[in-house]
Amino acid sequence: MMSNPVHGLPFLPGTSFKDSTVLKFDAYFQEDVPLSTEERYRIRRVNIYYYLEDDSMSVIEPVVENSGIPQGKLIKRQRLAKNDRGDHYHWKDLNRGINITIYGRTFRIVDCDKFTQVFLESQGIELNPPEKMALDPYTELRKQPLRKYVTPTDFDQLKQFLTFDKQVLRFYAIWDDTDSMFGECRTYIIHYYLTDDTVEIREVHERNDGRDPFPLLMSRQRMPKVLVENAKNFPRCVLEISDKEVLEWYTAKDFIVGKPLTILGRTFFIYDCDPFTRQYYKEKFGISDLPRIDVSKKEPPPVKQELPPYNGYGLVEDSAQNCFALIPKAPKKDVIKMLMNENKVLRYLAALESPIPEDKDRRFVFSYFLATDMISIFEPPVRNSGIIGGKYLGRTKVVKPGSSVENPIYYGPSDFFIGAVIEVFGHQFVILDTDDCVLKYMERNAAQYSPEALLSIQNRGRNQEAPAPELDNQQTEEDPGVQELEALIDTIQKQGKDRPCRDNICKMFQIYDKEASGHVDRETFFKICDSFHLPVDDSLVKELIRMCSHGEDKIDYYNFVRAFSN
Repeated sequence: MMSNPVHGLPFLPGTSFKDSTVLKFDAYFQEDVPLSTEERYRIRRVNIYYYLEDDSMSVIEPVVENSGIPQGKLIKRQRLAKNDRGDHYHWKDLNRGINITIYGRTFRIVDCDKFTQVFLESQGIELNPPEKMALDPYTELRKQPLRKYVTPTDFDQLKQFLTFDKQVLRFYAIWDDTDSMFGECRTYIIHYYLTDDTVEIREVHERNDGRDPFPLLMSRQRMPKVLVENAKNFPRCVLEISDKEVLEWYTAKDFIVGKPLTILGRTFFIYDCDPFTRQYYKEKFGISDLPRIDVSKKEPPPVKQELPPYNGYGLVEDSAQNCFALIPKAPKKDVIKMLMNENKVLRYLAALESPIPEDKDRRFVFSYFLATDMISIFEPPVRNSGIIGGKYLGRTKVVKPGSSVENPIYYGPSDFFIGAVIEVFGHQFVILDTDDCVLKYMERNAAQYSPEALLSIQNRGRNQEAPAPELDNQQTEEDPGVQELEALIDTIQKQGKDRPCRDNICKMFQIYDKEASGHVDRETFFKICDSFHLPVDDSLVKELIRMCSHGEDKIDYYNFVRAFSN
């Protein structure tokens, strides 16, 4: 379908375009109103419709509710006569700002709709500018507010009583007496009775507040605001105050939320009121802004308890339990961590850094218990060294140097690697070697270690079959007992070459060695040997046990385990 390039109307044949095309004009006519004191005429608005199909017209008045005038279709659809010569109105005769007469009634066309405007302009008709619709005088009169005929009258107490009976203004106030000794902030309710301008003050009691439950602080009465100075009858006015002693009484406009109020020498601060009071002040005084004021006292921040200085007994956590309860309890432990790392011990070989020449050859075994993060130190005994070996440090947590006593930082697994310096209560140790368990642990938890620690472990010599041979027993090469022990171990290894069982024996010994000292008692040692049925001659085993004995009741199982490695 093609369209007019100028006006945008679709191109249709003449008959089909006019079938459904209707032109709409807005108009009004003036109707006289006789025998009325309020209006002489009225303006009635109508819509004039022109149907291009058959050049017919209709006039319809929009229905106005409760108008009292018959409205709707004033002139039904028909061809309307234009003059006495038999001519009829054509759409070319219609325009804005003109008068047309239909059946003796003159209509003033003021405007048309958008489609009508486009259609007439497309047909070459020049439209007049639109006009404003005429105003109806009676309609404008109805829009004006009604006048209130109010005459001032003298004050009538009876009228006040009948008007404001049972109407009470309620205010919520506080009396702050904290400046005096043992004073406090107390809450009250102030009632103002509009019927006779009297005031009543009630105290708000709380359960177990320690006060007698008197309901009223001040009974209902009129409250003087300004008294007469130096009144002659002042002594008598104490019993009953009259208008002669009072210049001004308290009224409703004196009670404002957010302002202090002094009644009989006591200052009250009004912080809120009820909804009826808010509505009354809005209608009576035009005060609509009466916000509720928060008068609740903020609780002071809790005092942070500071722990006393560390007394040096036990760990810091153990000493702190004395400050938390009268009967101290053991610190809570990480049970899940203990269960997951039960019997898991990391062992390291360390040397003591000391200016004393006798201490340079001393070696120590560090045992780190993953379940409790504790460290124990054991010094393997060395024959003819002049130093008694054995337990050097029992199980305990070791604090890193530089950490405070209040917030101690303990050594962890990531701090132990080959070349690391560990300071234990003023003594410095250098880590020299580790066992295979440490290597496996570092492989599984490589993210916990620094690149320096991982590199030190990678550079460790892996040609040793037993982990950290120095951990077994520090003996000098000149000692003939060492040569005999090595020869015996070599003989046992050749006999048990086909049935190695070192790993199982080592794990069993470590389970019973709770202190990771490298020694177990003699009875436990024989039980473990009997349970494994060692694949060598009993005579060789007895000789090996004799050479590994440490004292009367202890046996060094490190050298014993070496004999059963393949």
